[in-house]
Amino acid sequence: MTTTTSGPLADITIIDCAMALAGPFGTALLADMGANIIKVEPPHGDNSRPVPPIPPDYANVRDAHSAGIDYGGYFASINRNKRSIVLDLKQASDREILMQLCERADAVVENMRVGVMDKLGVGYEAIAARHPQIVYGAIRGFGDPRTGESPYSEWPAFDIVAQSMSGHVSITGPEEELGYPSGVSIGDIYPGTLMALGVLAAIHDARATGVGQFVDVAMYDAMLALTETLVANYGFEKKQLTPRGRHHPNLMPFGLFPTTDGLIAIAAPGNEHWELLCRAMDRQDLMTDERTKNTFLRRKNQTYVEAQISAWTSRYSKQEVAALLGGEVPCGPVNTAEEIFNDPHVRAREMITEFQLPGDNPKVSIVGSPIKYTKTPSGFRHRAPKLNEHAEEIRNEFDISQR
Repeated sequence: MTTTTSGPLADITIIDCAMALAGPFGTALLADMGANIIKVEPPHGDNSRPVPPIPPDYANVRDAHSAGIDYGGYFASINRNKRSIVLDLKQASDREILMQLCERADAVVENMRVGVMDKLGVGYEAIAARHPQIVYGAIRGFGDPRTGESPYSEWPAFDIVAQSMSGHVSITGPEEELGYPSGVSIGDIYPGTLMALGVLAAIHDARATGVGQFVDVAMYDAMLALTETLVANYGFEKKQLTPRGRHHPNLMPFGLFPTTDGLIAIAAPGNEHWELLCRAMDRQDLMTDERTKNTFLRRKNQTYVEAQISAWTSRYSKQEVAALLGGEVPCGPVNTAEEIFNDPHVRAREMITEFQLPGDNPKVSIVGSPIKYTKTPSGFRHRAPKLNEHAEEIRNEFDISQR
């Protein structure tokens, strides 16, 4: 199923040994941009390939598998545009195949615990000995000792751990509570995004110098960078941020307000937007009120400001408020999944991708690529692979003899 692509990374090949979410999300971004991603899976498959949810048309899991489905939406979303080959890295012959794949690739990516690939004999130094230009990308909970020894380097980690230790949880959720994790697995997704960026930069350097390097992203580090406001507030003023609730800790208004059918975001911290908001609410008095005439006073008198805006938004639906403010005051409804699927912006920007599941199965949808190009169009090319679906094709492409 080799496919031509116009993406800007069409000349890059990456061997993707990563599993679960963080690594595969990052390589999916690269695949969207045209990179040739070879997904290396163990005999049982990526651990995000569990028995998929049973489609309503099937009576049980066995029927679903017999129809050719071996993954669900989770796997499909982050393994689009990739091809699969099964290699058992506990076997010498399969380790040799991995080495041969890496010898003709720009990068290899993995997210195992510290030392796992080294013990198997396919760590960075072993691969670089055969292909000095290789870029080796790794995502670990607390980084790799090669770039900085952490007292937690041997600890396993998941998304919720990175969110928590970075302080992200401590500033998320309702005010006066102890914090909440994000509604999405941002502790995986953001490290995966940074890994994609880091690997691309290292490939650029390797092509210029002829020598690759080890690229290390710790989930904790990535989430700490994402939670930079917590560090900056404490670093400059020793201010301990707490859960922000529905509003910004420093700006007002800059948060969520109630409507007849949900919530809407309104951000008008500057004088221009504040005056436009006041006019839309027919509350010109708030433009000169000593409690509300600038953002500092509005933040000081947050409860009063929230009450004035909420009294107005509560009279309308989300879409009605958006219609009154849209184009002038930054605003947007808190959308449900159904509302996102029906949003004309999402359709116009092709941010929902529909595709056919393997076999005679219904069409399903995943998120589209947020990175758009005018000269080198990119995005969804083909569905996620079935386990080992492209083994023969990949071996032929890399001139690897059949076992």
